[in-house]
Amino acid sequence: MNEKLLFDSREVVAVIDAIAEMVAGEIKRNHIENVALIGIQLRGVPLARRIAGKLNETLKLDIQTGSLDISMYRDDIGKRKKLTDIHETDIAFDIDDKSIILVDDILHTGRTIRAALDAVTDYGRPKLIKLAVFIDRGGHEFPISADYAGKTIDLDGKDGFVSLRLAETDAEDAVYLTPENPHTKNR
Repeated sequence: MNEKLLFDSREVVAVIDAIAEMVAGEIKRNHIENVALIGIQLRGVPLARRIAGKLNETLKLDIQTGSLDISMYRDDIGKRKKLTDIHETDIAFDIDDKSIILVDDILHTGRTIRAALDAVTDYGRPKLIKLAVFIDRGGHEFPISADYAGKTIDLDGKDGFVSLRLAETDAEDAVYLTPENPHTKNR
């Protein structure tokens, strides 16, 4: 596969730190309380944990994290040839009246986030929901935007798939541009 390295491990850590700084700044400025981060499976989970770790260090808080699987909320659930892999949803806290920050790796069409909003509200009624993404690559098909985006990548109409890899799921921290989405080969 012809891949192009966009960010190395040092740059990935710097972007995660920048997202944590953005979130911490808003928490302080707007006195946001009762914050929890929920990572969208698969790479949003370790990303949420890393961001929460930075926030806990910086703000001296104990921010809870959870994981959310949106597989059964996807709008293409009956159209795929192969069922999407199902991962664990683990939200071990009451989300009612919490300030939830959904965390995902790449924001592209907005369909994953739409599904995540449906899924998270099945668990309760948060006070507010914000969105943090590692990369916003544009091409939104839904009126969804990130409140905190580590990087914005404009592919100028070129085809390509932006892939965040994290040590916890992929044995390396890096971002690559690939010619095709490896997750859609069996649709």
